[in-house]
Amino acid sequence: MSTSQRIEHHVAILGATGSIGTATVQVIEHLSRTDPTASWTLYGISGHHNTDLLTEIANRHRPNRVVVSSLEADEAKAVSDAAFPAGTRVGCGPDELIDLAGDPRVDILVAAIVGRAGLESTLAGVRAGKRVAIANKETLVVAGGLVRRLAAESGAELLPVDSEHAAIFQCLAGGGTPRRIILTASGGPFRDWSLEKMREATIEQALAHPTWQMGKKISIDSATMMNKALEIIEARWLFDCPADQIEVMIHPQSIIHSMVEMIDGSTIAQLSPPDMRLPIQHALTYPHCLPGDTPTLDLSRTACWTLEPVDVERFPAISLGFEVARVGGSAGAVVNAANEQAVGLFLEGRMRFTDIVTACRIALESHNHESNPSSDRLLELDLWARAEVRRWQLRSNAS
Repeated sequence: MSTSQRIEHHVAILGATGSIGTATVQVIEHLSRTDPTASWTLYGISGHHNTDLLTEIANRHRPNRVVVSSLEADEAKAVSDAAFPAGTRVGCGPDELIDLAGDPRVDILVAAIVGRAGLESTLAGVRAGKRVAIANKETLVVAGGLVRRLAAESGAELLPVDSEHAAIFQCLAGGGTPRRIILTASGGPFRDWSLEKMREATIEQALAHPTWQMGKKISIDSATMMNKALEIIEARWLFDCPADQIEVMIHPQSIIHSMVEMIDGSTIAQLSPPDMRLPIQHALTYPHCLPGDTPTLDLSRTACWTLEPVDVERFPAISLGFEVARVGGSAGAVVNAANEQAVGLFLEGRMRFTDIVTACRIALESHNHESNPSSDRLLELDLWARAEVRRWQLRSNAS
């Protein structure tokens, strides 16, 4: 195929300075070197506080647009004049994020902003009918029903970047009717810890994930297994799968990324060494499978891969995730916001590790469930749940 016939892909990465964002940049650089069928252009990037890395990426790729979400307009102008390449449009704030997500020149949006902060911009990409590579699981946790409706109206493609959901997506690609979706979990740093020992866990211990290198918030979520609870909710919406058809298994080796059991009794699994570049590339290039730049399994060596059930008494987040997946509505927004607030308090040294999930449970049970909340109402509930966790934490410390 000649260069003039190559398909042009314009990619925007929201959250380009995080672990998923930087891995996506690596994937785009790899595809630019190796994909004979298409050209890959980094059209736009966003970052929050890490302007040094954002400017480094911008000067390497010279994107059309950059958004610095943490800066005011005058600060963004000062940074752009000093650091970003000439010709790059530099914006700031949430409105610019939303505008970049809906930019008609962008055909692939990588939604990699951590937490609820990525909700509005991800929804903008869905409304605009783009291919949205979703690494921001909170969008589906908070507004899964809304996202599905918007995607149906706009024709947007929702491609998962979470390694577990990308694995399920690949397992389902061959057709057939699934009986069970089986999410695997590493078990985090406290997989073998007693509940009594976890009550005294330090911040440093909770951040020490045995397999993946991730940001602080996601690392804490992995330690509480709230990350897996959020993935249960995400799977319910992403694959339109009832909660009762989802299961979680502990798999410490992080090689089997997830499995699907079909109605005929067969089980299909997706396996690979833990490397987020693989699911990212799959989301960018689907339905094509192109040579990757990630390690492959060394099947010449003896390996032992284990699967075991989750102890929900030690990891109550799993039960909470299934409950939210069953009831839907406002529950996801409340639990997600409560978790973000509680994780922040733990990282500040103001809450015990085991109180994180307890705070989420209390917020869920304290709110009046709504089956079909609007997007504005979801944002109101987000603020309410954060305040509820702060109130509970103050009462707990005072008693």
